Amino acid sequence: MSFHPSRRTFLGSAALATRLPAFSAPAQKPGRLKLGICSYSYTNRIKLPEVIQSVKTLGTRYINIKPEFHLPYESTREQISTARKMLDDAGLILAGTGTTYLQTVDEAQIRQRFEFNKTLGSPLIVIGPTAETLPIIEKYVKEYDIKVAVHNHGPSDKYFPTPQSALKVIRNMDPRVGLCIDIGHTLRAGVNPVEAAKLAGPRLLDMHTKDVRKESNGKWVAVDVGEGDMPLAELFRLLEKMGYPGYCNLEYEVSTQDRMLGIQKSFYYMRGVVAGLAA
Repeated sequence: MSFHPSRRTFLGSAALATRLPAFSAPAQKPGRLKLGICSYSYTNRIKLPEVIQSVKTLGTRYINIKPEFHLPYESTREQISTARKMLDDAGLILAGTGTTYLQTVDEAQIRQRFEFNKTLGSPLIVIGPTAETLPIIEKYVKEYDIKVAVHNHGPSDKYFPTPQSALKVIRNMDPRVGLCIDIGHTLRAGVNPVEAAKLAGPRLLDMHTKDVRKESNGKWVAVDVGEGDMPLAELFRLLEKMGYPGYCNLEYEVSTQDRMLGIQKSFYYMRGVVAGLAA
């Protein structure tokens, strides 16, 4: 069960975090890996304006919007335009949206999702599809010129538990159909995320970044980035070598009473790894 902080707790943590010198970090340098964050990290209790304010305190410009949490697919064109203006006014760059589940052969629904992303100006949709819906999705990728990235969800995912399982289905599709490797779910499925990224090559369009740790009882638990078993430095080194053009978006899923602090710790650990590669 995920912990959902109250609005008061969240805003209090955000205000405190902006005064913590330990988390004072310069904006990342151009040309290096692009570190961003998924709005999913904030849960659906936190509204989009508050999410945007928090993202600004992290010193990043990149955000992935979770529609079901922060801008529903049922939003009017005016509401979508208002949200986009909020992002632009804050100087944020929309990396994409999702994860969006497209697991029913329903072309009207699929088209609506692409129309939504077109109106929002999103360049990419992170998707949870099936082998049956992917060819239909590919058709709309070509029509709308919006990329899609298949998200793997680990051992419980009956469609695409690993990046490799998705790669087998999309390998001959339009190059704008690729992968969003969730490195936590990948590791839980017994696959090294470094090897998964290497195998994906140019099909790697997006990445959800997190950390997990295997406990003595064999169960995996979500932890702050840097406190688990994730070979993050090796992975980031590979991505830089590959010239990976996408984003490494923090997707924070730890149950904690101070979610904002955990998000900041995790994000700045990621930034520290990137800085360490250049040292």
